Amino acid sequence: MPARILIVDDEKDMLALLRRMISEERDYEVITENDPKRALERFRSQPVELVMTDLKMPGMDGIVLLEAVKKLQPKTAVVVLTAFATIETAVEATQKGAFDYITKPFRQERILHTVDKAMQWQEMVQENLALRQALAEKEGFASLVGASPVMRDIFERIRQVAPTMGTVLITGPSGTGKELVARAIHQHSLRSQKKMVTVNCTAIPPDVLESELFGHVKGAFTGAWKEKKGLVEEAHEGTLFLDEIGDLSPHLQTKLLRLLQEGEYKPVGSVVTKMADLRIVAATNHDLKTDIREKRFREDLYYRLNVIQFELPPLRERKEDIALLSRHFLAKYAAVNRKAVTDISLEALQALMSYEFPGNVRELENIIERGVIFCPGHSLTVADLQMEPVPAAALPLSQDQMAEMPFREAKERAIQYFHSQYIRRLLEQHGGNISRAADAAGIQRQYLHRLIKEAGIEATEFKSQ
Repeated sequence: MPARILIVDDEKDMLALLRRMISEERDYEVITENDPKRALERFRSQPVELVMTDLKMPGMDGIVLLEAVKKLQPKTAVVVLTAFATIETAVEATQKGAFDYITKPFRQERILHTVDKAMQWQEMVQENLALRQALAEKEGFASLVGASPVMRDIFERIRQVAPTMGTVLITGPSGTGKELVARAIHQHSLRSQKKMVTVNCTAIPPDVLESELFGHVKGAFTGAWKEKKGLVEEAHEGTLFLDEIGDLSPHLQTKLLRLLQEGEYKPVGSVVTKMADLRIVAATNHDLKTDIREKRFREDLYYRLNVIQFELPPLRERKEDIALLSRHFLAKYAAVNRKAVTDISLEALQALMSYEFPGNVRELENIIERGVIFCPGHSLTVADLQMEPVPAAALPLSQDQMAEMPFREAKERAIQYFHSQYIRRLLEQHGGNISRAADAAGIQRQYLHRLIKEAGIEATEFKSQ
């Protein structure tokens, strides 16, 4: 069924002109009405995707009609047409929800361009509503947003896995939401009434982490003035989430293996063995199989952790979730910052969809938060997002493009693109740690620094937070 457009103007010649302009070029059902009050009654009984209304009409002007339409159907696009254009009326129409504002006389190209944009916006609105409905059906996953096939599969696996006792390993690049998956598993588990204790293995110095995890007795080391309960004991009967498990020292890997195998541990400085009843969920952005081959991670610990695995893809591999995530973060940060930002423009969404997001969902969240803070109106624009343009060298060349370039230039661009993609993936795998990345690549640390600088990459984008 074709989309419907309702055109309202007190001049019948103008209605005929607009109908002809649109119907000759587009397959839409065009309805015309020269009385705004009758048009509103018609809209109540037969909602349409787009209303185009004149501004100055007897009985009811276009602004009043705009307000009435938006009250009945907030998601309907309304375009205001007028021969009496002023800045004040344009601002008023926009503030009251007009999709666009067109001055008379107008060209057919301008009308068709606006109609096409409004219909694209309508499609996006409907798609977003469908995604929200799909998300609402996944009760309990409030912070874990997505409706792509891979995310639907993750939601279903969480439901299957959560009520069991199996140890879980969550892998994926930094910023993909590994902790959110861990929380969803805990919230749907039989231990949901108990605590979920989170430990970031990179945020605590290795010589302190053992005491933080297992506790210590009085006098165990300098500064141990009293006995301290560890996080393992704090998580008793609940869930212990070990984030960035790939950075655990060999000594602590041995201690953790014993905890997983026997359910027991010893506080630092103690000869007394304690028992722990808890579920362990671990996460890492490392390739643990590579770490095992290079003797940085225990193979037996890996297989103890990897009973059930969730692999989270980078955001660039599930771009169909970007619109839903963007609106989720927009609502969140508009509320936090008390801003009246309620929408995001089609151009802004298109810009987000074309971006690669090396920082994944975390980077998207930061972009939307910044956009909400700087947005002066009700709708986020491309300018509000303040996104950095993707360097030309970071974009691939087609074979046709390469054939049109001199050999030396094409070769240089291909090398630049390879460096950009290889380094990003390398830093992603090693959490932004340049030393480990250089070791894995088999190059000098100083050389990697130079390649990073030449590619315009910030290693901090990939560091775990």
